[in-house]
Amino acid sequence: MILPKSAPRRYDGVFASVPPSPMINSLKRLFARPQAVVPAAPSGATTLYNIYCTRHTIAQPAFAHTLQGRRDLSDSELLVHLQGFCGYVFSRGTDAMTRDKYHVILHMQRVQHHLSMEVADDALPELHAWARDANALLFTPDGHVRDPDGHVLINVADGQAAPDASVPYPAPSWTRKAATEAMLAARGIAVPDSLPPLACEEEVTLRERDEVVGRARALLLVALRAESVASGEPMPVATLLDKMPLAEDSLSAAERAFLALESPSEQECAQFLWRYESLYVLQWALGMVGELPYPDAPCDTSAAVARQIEMRGPELRDASQIVDALDQTYRLHWNIRQIRLKKTDAQFGADPDVVMERHHALNWLIRFQHADWDFVDCPT
Repeated sequence: MILPKSAPRRYDGVFASVPPSPMINSLKRLFARPQAVVPAAPSGATTLYNIYCTRHTIAQPAFAHTLQGRRDLSDSELLVHLQGFCGYVFSRGTDAMTRDKYHVILHMQRVQHHLSMEVADDALPELHAWARDANALLFTPDGHVRDPDGHVLINVADGQAAPDASVPYPAPSWTRKAATEAMLAARGIAVPDSLPPLACEEEVTLRERDEVVGRARALLLVALRAESVASGEPMPVATLLDKMPLAEDSLSAAERAFLALESPSEQECAQFLWRYESLYVLQWALGMVGELPYPDAPCDTSAAVARQIEMRGPELRDASQIVDALDQTYRLHWNIRQIRLKKTDAQFGADPDVVMERHHALNWLIRFQHADWDFVDCPT
């Protein structure tokens, strides 16, 4: 659904009201607990705000307001709505992607909670403070997208941002960005301060452990097939599937198409041979590798195969470690692409193919843009 240019509706058709459950007096006496303070209803003039928060956990708003509706990603319609809202942002002004539009769209793709509420106009300082804590963007009836402090990030007419507007990021994202820049600088790699922070552990939802295990099995299957064909001793697909029956259910459409080729080309084999690097990242994410080394050389593929065969009870790492790796990989990938774009003689400072595969795997792990494996993007 692409939002119209006119003032937005109140989403009456989206948020269905649910009648409160009847209270049983005897249970109230037995299980009485302190109740959260119910915010006062607004008095005087109000404004309708649609609020898009990226943090997993947000505080109950204490300022005067009337909640029209609230939903999170457990509601499948929220992703549909967010996709439409991204289209609305892109369509403001000219049909060209700008830095401001792109960063707002990235925010929308990380949204965990959507609230719609009438807020008293005299409660705006409290709203803005709460929105900063929730890492939220605001959408107002005039059609503007605003930052937590109410500054216009996307003007409804021309898509431009006000000079004092900025896309919000949680504090850990800024800390991680600074640490990565310092680490890269120590290696002689300079990346501009203008590169934005990335999503942090307070905003991402990792893939489920079993999904990661299945993806690792699928990557091993296609990498082995590619390696065997490239070496001139192709292993039949039927044999590989017989040895790894659990991998078949996790294959992507592109992987199935590759396995269906009787004689894959050298280029097709090369593409899937590099999947060993993606497999290595997933093994690290599953705790099967102690540390993820700096990406200046390909992994030991024989060791990766042996680890996968011997895999026992892996568990996903903490999200903070995964986004640490992603932040480093993202900034390295930016540097590599800039060197290629400018066609300079500068050193990459890392193996470009290893970095690309890591970026793909890490973006998949954090559900970047909610994309499936074959459609994971790695923008820089």
